[in-house]
Amino acid sequence: MTICIWNNMVNLEKIFEQVKQASRTLLQLSAVRVNEILNAVADAAVEQSDAILAANAEDLARMSQDDPKYDRLRLTKERVEAIACDMRKVATLPSPLGKVLKHTLLPNGLELSRVSVPFGVIGIIYEARPNVSFDVFSLCLKAGSACVLKGGSDAEASNRAIVRVIHEVLEKFGVDTHVVELLPSDREATAALLHARGYVDLIIPRGSSGLIHYVRENATIPVIETGAGVCHTYVDEYADLEKARAIVNNAKTRRVSVCNALDALLVHPIRLGDLAFLCAPLSESHVTIYADEKAFAALSGSYPSELLQKADESHFGTEFLDYKMAIKTVADVEEAIIHIATNGSGHSECIVTEQPKVADLFCRLVDASCVYVNAPTSFTDGAQFGLGAEIGISTQKLHARGPMALEEITTYKWLIKGDGQIRA
Repeated sequence: MTICIWNNMVNLEKIFEQVKQASRTLLQLSAVRVNEILNAVADAAVEQSDAILAANAEDLARMSQDDPKYDRLRLTKERVEAIACDMRKVATLPSPLGKVLKHTLLPNGLELSRVSVPFGVIGIIYEARPNVSFDVFSLCLKAGSACVLKGGSDAEASNRAIVRVIHEVLEKFGVDTHVVELLPSDREATAALLHARGYVDLIIPRGSSGLIHYVRENATIPVIETGAGVCHTYVDEYADLEKARAIVNNAKTRRVSVCNALDALLVHPIRLGDLAFLCAPLSESHVTIYADEKAFAALSGSYPSELLQKADESHFGTEFLDYKMAIKTVADVEEAIIHIATNGSGHSECIVTEQPKVADLFCRLVDASCVYVNAPTSFTDGAQFGLGAEIGISTQKLHARGPMALEEITTYKWLIKGDGQIRA
């Protein structure tokens, strides 16, 4: 079994070479065997949850509870069981490999097939999200790819404990443990991974906008961006207020530290008189509101004064990852769309309206990976979309967009069958 302990003299290139070699063995595993491994890792995660939580407690002890990343870092028995449940769901999904995506018979008799295949080796760079270690492993194994994990120092003990559990199960099944490798948490390992051409086929960063920007600017390997989530909800003049109230509260307070959490509420002027009603549940969660002039006036005297502040331009376009939210008054749906285009990140956007024409306009013109009508952005999640676990939410437009799961982490190749034809 690979021991997840390194020093500065570790030969990272040797690790990359071992992962590359191990990746070639994965196609020899049957779909049944892969599913058995995933279920066994899920069982082991639950059985060894005490050890995982003890390691996680080490990481938590080094982080302030006021840090917005604290909740993302924190594991509980319930969260470990939910992670295991997601792995079992991945095991029930059909294999994404070997699918004939396109089939053509040419006039000269050549038979062409476009068939789904693994990427090979996928590198993941992530911050205080130890659940990613399990999620990425399960999806990559199911999709036939090896994975190189590069977690942050804030989750180092948690990630080591998780990978140790995975390696123990792989050993029992006779699978090369290098199909999942955890790198040291230092910057040198990050730099090495970003330049591991010939060994790593794809890099996916998960974390802050700063991390994603750094990876995009420095990698010499293809990158799929899982961008920051600056998410908006527009409450239209035709909105159902009860729906709007529940949607805004759920999108903002369900889990504030995740990328699908609400950051800015946009309201039609007609709804300013209803703003106190819409925001009332937020005060129970002690959400600080940064309101523009009109919204501030509408909330003054009804929303707790210690939680109500006047907004400036810096509050719009900010991913808070905290119990904070901005409010902007917009003249109509067109202005809401313009505001989102200016301040959004292409992640998830929502409109609450009972007018189909307005909803249709919003859906057509808002440029984001996920656009919602009368449902909160908190649903942007691979498991919620029926994809099992997810490897990230892509905000770019090449190859994959939105929740990335099994199909999104495969590529394809062309198979051409002939009978002696030659080209003129």
